[in-house]
Amino acid sequence: MASSTAGTTGWLRGRVKAVTSGDCLVIMALTSSKPGPPPEKTITLSSLMAPKLARRGGIDEPFAWESREFLRKLCIGKEVTFKTDYTVSSIGRDFGSVFLGDKNVAMLVVSQGWAKVREQPSQPKQGQQKIEASPFIAELLQLEEQAKTQGLGRWSKVPGAAEASIRNLPPSAIGDPSKLDAMSLLNANKGKPMEAIVEQVRDGSTIRVYLLPEFQFVQVFVAGIQAPSVGKRPFTTEIVPEPEIPSDKTNGDVSAEPRAPLTSAQRIAASAVSPNETVPDPFALEAKYFTEIRVLNRDVRIVLEGVDKFSNLIGSVYYPDGDSAKDLALELVEHGYAKYVEWSANMMEEEPKRRLKTAELQAKKTKLRLWTNYIPPATNSKPIHNQNFTGKVVEVVSGDCVIVADDSIPYGSPLAERRVNLSSIRCPKMGNPRREEKPAPYAREAKEFLRTRLIGRQVSVQMEYSRKISPADGAAVANGPTDSRIMDFGSVFLAAPSKAEGDDAATPASSASQQAGVNVAELVVARGFGSVIRHRDFEERSSYYDALLSAESRATAGKKGMHSSKEPPVMHITDLTTASAKKARDFLPFLHRSRRIPAVVEYVLSGHRFKLLVPKETCSIAFSFSGVRCPGRDEPYSDEAIALMRRRIMQRDVEIEVETVDRTGTFLGSLWESRTNMAIPLVEAGLAKYTSFAGSDRIPDAHLLEQAEKNAKKQKLKIWEKYVEGEEVPNGLPTDTKQKEVLNVVVTEVLEGGKFYVQTVADQKTSSIQQQLASLNLQEAPLIGAFNPKKGDIVLAQFSADNSWNRAMIVNAPRGPVESSKDKFEVFYIDYGNQEVVPYSSLRPLDTSVSSTPGLAQLCSLAYLKVPTLTQDHGEEAAEFLSEYTLSKEFSAMIEERDFSGGKIKGQGTGPVLLVTLVAANEEISINAAMLQEGLARLEKKKKFDTKDRKAALDNLEKFQEEAQVNRRGKWQYGHYDSEEEEIVPPVKKGVGKR
Repeated sequence: MASSTAGTTGWLRGRVKAVTSGDCLVIMALTSSKPGPPPEKTITLSSLMAPKLARRGGIDEPFAWESREFLRKLCIGKEVTFKTDYTVSSIGRDFGSVFLGDKNVAMLVVSQGWAKVREQPSQPKQGQQKIEASPFIAELLQLEEQAKTQGLGRWSKVPGAAEASIRNLPPSAIGDPSKLDAMSLLNANKGKPMEAIVEQVRDGSTIRVYLLPEFQFVQVFVAGIQAPSVGKRPFTTEIVPEPEIPSDKTNGDVSAEPRAPLTSAQRIAASAVSPNETVPDPFALEAKYFTEIRVLNRDVRIVLEGVDKFSNLIGSVYYPDGDSAKDLALELVEHGYAKYVEWSANMMEEEPKRRLKTAELQAKKTKLRLWTNYIPPATNSKPIHNQNFTGKVVEVVSGDCVIVADDSIPYGSPLAERRVNLSSIRCPKMGNPRREEKPAPYAREAKEFLRTRLIGRQVSVQMEYSRKISPADGAAVANGPTDSRIMDFGSVFLAAPSKAEGDDAATPASSASQQAGVNVAELVVARGFGSVIRHRDFEERSSYYDALLSAESRATAGKKGMHSSKEPPVMHITDLTTASAKKARDFLPFLHRSRRIPAVVEYVLSGHRFKLLVPKETCSIAFSFSGVRCPGRDEPYSDEAIALMRRRIMQRDVEIEVETVDRTGTFLGSLWESRTNMAIPLVEAGLAKYTSFAGSDRIPDAHLLEQAEKNAKKQKLKIWEKYVEGEEVPNGLPTDTKQKEVLNVVVTEVLEGGKFYVQTVADQKTSSIQQQLASLNLQEAPLIGAFNPKKGDIVLAQFSADNSWNRAMIVNAPRGPVESSKDKFEVFYIDYGNQEVVPYSSLRPLDTSVSSTPGLAQLCSLAYLKVPTLTQDHGEEAAEFLSEYTLSKEFSAMIEERDFSGGKIKGQGTGPVLLVTLVAANEEISINAAMLQEGLARLEKKKKFDTKDRKAALDNLEKFQEEAQVNRRGKWQYGHYDSEEEEIVPPVKKGVGKR
């Protein structure tokens, strides 16, 4: 019937937006060519009279609620075809016929007995307007008679049915909200889903509902959001539908012709008449419409979250969408129709609160609707795209930082190891021993947790963002100072998790995370060893941020790790690497008690030297392979040896067997990882030499080391690439002294006891540093309080002798902050080796790009000699002679040995001391020989197990000492004497020479 009728002129199509009673519908257009909500029209079904719902202070007519509910459930949200049959201008209402598919809605209502048909008088009274009727009046009357006969709906014949159908409404439902106790209602139902029907939508985030089954009529503010205001008296336009397009376009919409917009004069006049009238905020009407088409006159679930100070109810609203339910607040925020509001969001649980915050951030990024003109704040983070890789974890720096060897980069390359900071989490800091900073509570536990799970394991890494970090405190700064650095952040996934990791990850992450493996950051947070960073808007964050927050919630609820109320575990570790050699020797008996001792490799110092943690003895030691030596730093294949050991033993559980301790406090012995003597693969790869000596038969696996070296020589691997058989002595050291490393140096500073500093000639680092210093603007003195150098800091200092600016390390500083420009600081010039006291006005801060380069001054000592100190006889003469003949002059320095104990003496920098033979160009003898010839030094004692090279050198120098003895020069002026004492060099405060 509808299909044949709908083709005639005047029929329109639309969607039912609301049902106000059992005979009245609000129908909106399907589409609109104008911006804003589509036009709508209120249609009362022609010739019908449904029972009336209660108004202010009244009660329902019998069956009024059931009548309205029948029509609501039948039509709400559905597409209909309708036509206006007639209009009653006196009451301003349009009456019409509505079809749902091919069914006449009025007939469906009447057939179920939910409305009666208005009687039509045969002749209207004189002066009375003719009453219009539905074109289907005959069918309606016939259906009404059938409903009466069957006792359907309002025609029910059941005794008391009419009285029972009248709702017992509370005062709030009939216009008296004053008696509603919002707090009691909240306390009785907080967190519980309550069934409700939305009766009105005030704005996008405020609705009025019936709470079923008591029919409490309440206003609910949607929790966590706020939509734009529609104004106190929003402007409305009367909608006049356009006629339907002819029958060849039967799917025309309910279009309308609004009144012409108000002119400026009309607006001024209107505001003068009604000063309280306000226009809607941008997108207010669209937000209201968005809410209306989803919840108006629909069944919803309300979860009360709280009450504000005005007793307004705050709640979450969920509406049906197919087989699932949707969160109205989340939908509004995602579509840019509402803003996240912190004060009401704090009443919600963490999970929905996080979703709202994330949705708002995404709407801001896409500049959606409300955020069209949004300007994001400055941020210090930048996304990293397309930098995913796989590799093995070689080091755990802390609970939130690991170093991964990239599989795609060749082994041994400096770029192979990539530092990855775990995205969006922060673990307790490990501290800095150089600054005497101790590890924070749970810092060791967090690092150990990752070490036992990641070291040597294959992982996949998804790089996500980089951030500019201030090295002073590790805090991120948007516009940081010049000494900031860039850190890369990413998510690390274990490809093959064990049972332990599976237990830690209590809840599965997103599908993308599951495909990659177990998220390491989530493991750390779930164990309570880290916290999730609360990012600011537009800061880049982990792609699995929600999973991290969930893990943190579980850890907090379970009081794990740093969330526990218990005292954090305390571990006291004795660090023998910074202690004296005597203290290390005192520990030797404890390490001899067991043949093999469990240990953990904390750091690889060189290919054959490591820092080990011995948990049983709670100490850290310096450990070196006995009888095995790798190339020194900056020598060929040194980096490859270090890379091999980092891959094989870095932070692994190992076993050690200690034989002895050398004069520098380094323990010598053998080390096994997974029952493999790790010196063997090092020698086998041609990255180390095995040195046999008396007592070397006590070295475990000595025969395997010899065989490994023979194989490396045979294949001419690495350090043996130029090896020719027969050019080596039995002890494995080359007889040709030309194979020793020779440096071209200039002496920059002379100390006492035969020690001095040198710079390498024609070093690119030297010229680079000089160029960078020359480009700095150093005219203005630093402001007191803005620059507070501390002990150990690298700064710029003005050298008093020539007023030049040089890099220097603060050796001593006043306690507390700087108070005057005349405050004194003791500095050590790291590129020259001299020391002096300068005022605060002669210091300047230094950019990390310049300060991070190691000092150019290298501490050296004359090989094979014992030179008296300044406090000993002829000490001053020795220092003056050395200064006169070497200072600021170029020499060839042949490195005879490296002494690692020299860096522990105050004022002598860090790193090894080079024991050298100094030879000037066109000179027949070395400076070493000249010192002996002048009687200003004496030869070291020969030892039983000296190498052939050392014996030859001592024999060569002995004639110069004999010459001084015969001629009674220097210390031999009173005759020849021999002392068995070993001179101990006291700390040196300043040098003799000057630059």
